Amino acid sequence: MRVFWTLWKREVASAFLTPMAWVILFFLLMVTGFNFYAGVSILNHGPTEVTVVESFFNTIFFWFAFLLLFPLLTMRLFSEEYRSGTIEPLMTAPVRDSQVVLAKFFGVLFLYCVLWSPTAIYFLIFWWQTHLTAAGAVGAYFGAYLLLLLMGMFYLSIGCLCSSLSRHQITAGVMTFSIVALFFLTGLLTFLNGHVGALMQGITITFSPIDQMTQFSRGIFDTRPIVWYLVMTGLSLFLTLQAFQARRWRS
Repeated sequence: MRVFWTLWKREVASAFLTPMAWVILFFLLMVTGFNFYAGVSILNHGPTEVTVVESFFNTIFFWFAFLLLFPLLTMRLFSEEYRSGTIEPLMTAPVRDSQVVLAKFFGVLFLYCVLWSPTAIYFLIFWWQTHLTAAGAVGAYFGAYLLLLLMGMFYLSIGCLCSSLSRHQITAGVMTFSIVALFFLTGLLTFLNGHVGALMQGITITFSPIDQMTQFSRGIFDTRPIVWYLVMTGLSLFLTLQAFQARRWRS
């Protein structure tokens, strides 16, 4: 466990000591701040059953920033170490491959959580200014951020896998964005084609991030997405471990 924490602290320190993390944080706060302002402005036009939380987590600005995060956060995890040669001392150190993979994953997951945590302040500001809650129940806040965490875990694990397959950051970033976008757009098939079969329609609705966020931001919990994201995260990390071990043997 001590080795894991040492590697984890190394990943977190390397992330926050580079300008990239602060640039991403600035970009995210700019986009989400505008998204929150626009959502509240639209809700002010008249009575509606949509809450501020639902409005915030279900706009094109939110999804644009969300999808763009993953290639930016993960493209350098393994690729930069392959390119610079710093992976060689790590491979020869008395650490297990699984510890390296998990340290990198949980390091970038910690950064992901830090990036999104300031958005909770928006709802506190809303309550302070209006003396109204941004959601109908506490479960809506918990549900929205829980799904945000689960989706982040899965998509970050995809980024780890892509980064472990290439020594070029741009290639890893493009691969990550393409796969994440594919999973995201799969849930939109029912909107693009009205003749999709009943089985496919049920699958796409069940695993559509937009539909999931709509439900969770209302405080309605479904265990199927939770199990889906946890299982797929584990599978992606397992494949990342296999790719990392294969490179070790090639070296």
